[in-house]
Amino acid sequence: MAPEPEQAARLAKRLRDLRQSHGPSSLTQAQLAAAFSTEKESKVASATISAWESVTNPKMPPVSRLDTYARFFATDRSLEGEPHLVSEAEFTIEEQERYITLLTELTDLLESPAAQSEPVLSFNQGPITVVCPEAPHEAQGPLARKTNANFTKLQQYGDLDALIELYGYLRAMNPTLDVFHRLASEVTADDMSTHLILLGGVAWNRVMRRFLDALRQVPITQLVVDEYDDGDIFELTQPDRRRFLPIWEDGEDGSKVLIEDVALLARIPNPFNVNRSLTICNGVHSRGVLGAVRCLTDKQIRDANEEFLAQRFPDGRFALLLRVPVVGTETLTPDLKNPTVRLYEWPPADGEAR
Repeated sequence: MAPEPEQAARLAKRLRDLRQSHGPSSLTQAQLAAAFSTEKESKVASATISAWESVTNPKMPPVSRLDTYARFFATDRSLEGEPHLVSEAEFTIEEQERYITLLTELTDLLESPAAQSEPVLSFNQGPITVVCPEAPHEAQGPLARKTNANFTKLQQYGDLDALIELYGYLRAMNPTLDVFHRLASEVTADDMSTHLILLGGVAWNRVMRRFLDALRQVPITQLVVDEYDDGDIFELTQPDRRRFLPIWEDGEDGSKVLIEDVALLARIPNPFNVNRSLTICNGVHSRGVLGAVRCLTDKQIRDANEEFLAQRFPDGRFALLLRVPVVGTETLTPDLKNPTVRLYEWPPADGEAR
């Protein structure tokens, strides 16, 4: 059976990323073609490498060439002198493990379309802009002041745990793309047309207001209510007015202890550039923001979560309200396959509200 176009594009992107991120500088397609030709009677042209890497019109390489890719990129020694293939017999234990891991990954991309989906935070084109909330002025330390000799801009940011988790993962998943983070007050018109990720308490700032028309398709809003003074809660706008609040319990010293936050994880097309996406990771509190981010970054559970999203929302548009358990100082990652974690899903798989 011929591979699906999406499957071929995923493999093409991975092959391109391998070439562009290997070594201190990006290999050219001609250099890689020459390296691949050193042990084979049949030569590989740079145009062939280009066809294998094309995400718009990809040509699938034979399985034997995936083995060649895995051998070449399993070791940095392939770049010593002129780029060349290193014999598998010469591999160290670490290189052999890397080779097997890469070969398995590339073969799965070639042969298992149903099991492979493009991660939510992996992008074919950039740039990517993370829009962050500004910490309340009273919560900012002295280093947040521009007049301070030790001025540290990140002191102005809210939801720093979530930003650090997200930013590192974005750079790792998209090594050839530009990834920026901005305070909401700094966002430019150019930023608005990139792949945009709205992080944390941005529900009522000027950036979010620019997206109100697009967000009306998602029946979830965040608002301040008199009976809850600890944060902005989530409310459904249809088919009913259900509200979702965090859960607290009494601590040993009589203080309130947060044991469960509420998070919003959403993805829709960017209305200012339909070829780019708008992703929202939000929460009533910072624990919810971090939980939404970790759904997509936590190595223990992100693959299962990505599989759930791909199967449940095949068009890539979704919005989920989630329970985020908190144990002491630890924020636990929501398991999207657990139905008790999902408080609400849009669009519902069965056409009815969940």
